[in-house]
Amino acid sequence: MPKRVLVVDDDPAQRRILEETIKRFGHNVATAESGEKALAALKADTAGDISLILLDLVMPGTDGMAVLTAMRSLPRKPPAIVQTAHGSIDAAIAAMRAGAVDFVVKPVSPERLEVSIKNALKIEALAGELNRIKAQAKGALGFSDLIAGSEAMRRVIELGKRASRSTIPVLIEGESGVGKELIARAIQGESARAGKPFVTVNCGAIPENLVESILFGHEKGSFTGATEKRAGKFVEADQGTLFLDEIGELPLDAQVKLLRALQEGEIDPVGGKQPVKVDFRLISATNQNLINLVNEGRFREDLYYRLNVFPIWVPPLRERLEDVPELVRHFIARFAAEEGKRIDGIDAEASAMLQSYTWPGNIRQLENAVFRAVVLADTPMLTVDEFPQIAAHVEGYKVTVPPAPAPKDPVPHIEGPVMLGESAAAPMTIHVPSGNGKDAIGIPALSDSGEIRPLEAVEADMIRLAFGRYRGRMTEIAKRLGIGRSTLYRKMREIGLEVRP
Repeated sequence: MPKRVLVVDDDPAQRRILEETIKRFGHNVATAESGEKALAALKADTAGDISLILLDLVMPGTDGMAVLTAMRSLPRKPPAIVQTAHGSIDAAIAAMRAGAVDFVVKPVSPERLEVSIKNALKIEALAGELNRIKAQAKGALGFSDLIAGSEAMRRVIELGKRASRSTIPVLIEGESGVGKELIARAIQGESARAGKPFVTVNCGAIPENLVESILFGHEKGSFTGATEKRAGKFVEADQGTLFLDEIGELPLDAQVKLLRALQEGEIDPVGGKQPVKVDFRLISATNQNLINLVNEGRFREDLYYRLNVFPIWVPPLRERLEDVPELVRHFIARFAAEEGKRIDGIDAEASAMLQSYTWPGNIRQLENAVFRAVVLADTPMLTVDEFPQIAAHVEGYKVTVPPAPAPKDPVPHIEGPVMLGESAAAPMTIHVPSGNGKDAIGIPALSDSGEIRPLEAVEADMIRLAFGRYRGRMTEIAKRLGIGRSTLYRKMREIGLEVRP
């Protein structure tokens, strides 16, 4: 999804030039002719669509510095690039201290502007990820923090916002990996229970004999192994939200007690003598068809109607492919920071390929694909070559591997004893009769004393040979040796082989 850049300049000609230039970069553009109108746009309901501000410093009335100062108090502050004329470098430095991420000198070249915008959007992506992490930790994640700009998700967000205004039970339905838990967290984050406990329980991951104890708690000595009292998830979620994921996996016995908790607002701990009052908001989720489970006798019909008061269907990623580019950008920023790598983005061909794939594993599969691509990347820009598993399933795309340089002599199948050459620092060319009058290349199998060499030594020679043959290209070396990159780096360190820069 293209990013939206707000151009703020009082000169109509300059606004028009910048607007057309930025559109050629592939971004959407909004314009404001004054600082006052820029602040109004940043405070409007659509302010969340603005990803970057290109701000002129010198304007009548509210100038650029005043806009930067006012932005400090806004709940959402997109990064700002300021424009300055020659001789106003001191003003640009002051603007950087006031919060701008970069400055350009008028008239700015398209190349310089494009680099500045790319860098600022990377900062915006990292800041957005940091804000999401902080909001989630505080229980204040809202719908504006979600990456969901497609038409298919607008209905989901609209229903979620309505659900957040009450304590009505919500049932979130959708395939595995579509982000049901994030929707649940956003519902709490925009409700009166924001900041209160958000307790997650995966009903399919609890052993059946421990379900009641984990959910409802137990008294000390109530069963074998109950050496101390346990409060249970319902009590942990008191005053907050209880999120029951994969609710269809809940055993029938526990379903009865869940129904009582919903109807009466109290639970019965295992071995307890008195019911315990709890104040919780229940949000459940499932990737199954609960009606089918009801018909099969695996889910209580009365509980189904108690849970299904406010259903929300989250569409799979294949039905909202326009969200893919923004999700990819979000994951690149996150994983590049985690891995300590410089990744500037993804090229147009790879982005188009990702939007052509059906993503059966939904957002979780996309996340893992980008993570793998970031780890494999040897250049700042992700390409189709970093997504081989996706390219194999999308027509018209294939991974290209640079051809290895041809060896001077063919690699042989070694037969008979071979002797180690003079140098032990790297594998020597071993001249072995090949039966056709030509020499062949091999790895020595015997030591100079005629004994079989240890596998460890042979392996070390094989790594050195591969390192030279494939000219230090670590991804290709690991692929040809059939080992992981991390394993290859470790083995190279063990044999004292330095990685070429």
